[in-house]
Amino acid sequence: MTAPDHMLSSAPPAPRSHRRKTPAPPTGPGTGHITALDGLRGLAVLGVLLFHAGHLGGGFLGVDLFFVLSGFLITGLLLKEARARDGRIDLAAFWGRRARRLLPALAAVIAGTLILAWAFGTPQLQRQALDDAPWVMANLANWHYIADQAGYWQSSQTQVFSHLWSIAVEEQFYLLWPLLLVLLVRFGKGSGERLVAAAALTGALLSLALMIMLVEPVDTTRVYEGTDTRAFSLLLGSLAATAPAVRLVRSLGRRARAWWSPALAGGIAAYWLTADGQDAPGLFHGGLFLHALAAALLIACLAHTPHGPVARALSAAPLRGLGLISYSLYLWHWPVFLLLTEDRLGLTGWSRTAVLLGTSLLAALLTKLLVEDPIRFRARWAHGRTGTAALLAALVALISLWALLPRPQPGADTVDITRLTVTAPR
Repeated sequence: MTAPDHMLSSAPPAPRSHRRKTPAPPTGPGTGHITALDGLRGLAVLGVLLFHAGHLGGGFLGVDLFFVLSGFLITGLLLKEARARDGRIDLAAFWGRRARRLLPALAAVIAGTLILAWAFGTPQLQRQALDDAPWVMANLANWHYIADQAGYWQSSQTQVFSHLWSIAVEEQFYLLWPLLLVLLVRFGKGSGERLVAAAALTGALLSLALMIMLVEPVDTTRVYEGTDTRAFSLLLGSLAATAPAVRLVRSLGRRARAWWSPALAGGIAAYWLTADGQDAPGLFHGGLFLHALAAALLIACLAHTPHGPVARALSAAPLRGLGLISYSLYLWHWPVFLLLTEDRLGLTGWSRTAVLLGTSLLAALLTKLLVEDPIRFRARWAHGRTGTAALLAALVALISLWALLPRPQPGADTVDITRLTVTAPR
């Protein structure tokens, strides 16, 4: 899943009398706010929450939708900067914005989860949280879980950070993809965006090939959580933000895009309703790739037809509201689900789900209002050297908390996972 940015769309083409005689890069994603993408993100996080609560077998695909959105928006932002600055991109500033956007909430959730697990969790849950926390802090959680061979889809319900594998994948993408994009734009000169598009498409196909080659029928953790085997979702989103893709989508015409949007949305919804975890037919042999491709096409259509029927439906206030807090909501929901067990609440089914969702929403809203927005928009100290110092101080504080929390005694009680009804995080 991705962290929200301002949604960016393409501006309408200039009148013929004002167009340059020499071809200019088309204005693609990166020039305005697309409210429908807020709603799409809201649907993605809602699908994940319902899946983890045991109510929607294909809701795990919301993570895939987050990946596509991340690739689309981040690449759009970078290419917009390159167009405005004659091919130059300030990577330090980009990474600074990413750090202010992602790390404060993540640090708050790591600290809060460690404390809550210590106060209310079982010894097994406490032990696992302490084992996993350093890898979460390093944004390498996905490779940690792969190396542990824990059996992701069959994992026990004692890993409060296991959902953060997807955050690690996105953070790794934010580090590596901009470096390649800058090189392609800088040295490609007038062909820079075409090279970016070619690199995104080639990388996506290679990623798909790796998934098909490396998948194992017994345990699909390696291909599901691997950065290399999941990169196609991010790269297909990136491809949709490039000038060649923008021109292709525009060539369809407004009426065609108006038909494509509901068709793509309907296909994605059907897949969500029929898929059932790793047992979905063909999931790791092209199913995830096709889902990501459909999501990328849908996002491109929404960006260029922001007032169509699908865009209006996605712009509904409840979905947009969920989208605006989706990052903190995703971070908090899984620890909440594991700590508020049936025994602790005395509730089952939809009654328990309502409490889980309400608690997660409250935690997400408080995190956004008290941590995310102040640091992202109002804290001058969060920039430059003072921002770097604050980041290092927060890291030292997290490490200190992790080191000071007492470890459970050997032989402490283990949780009876048969009493848990939540589904392992996707």
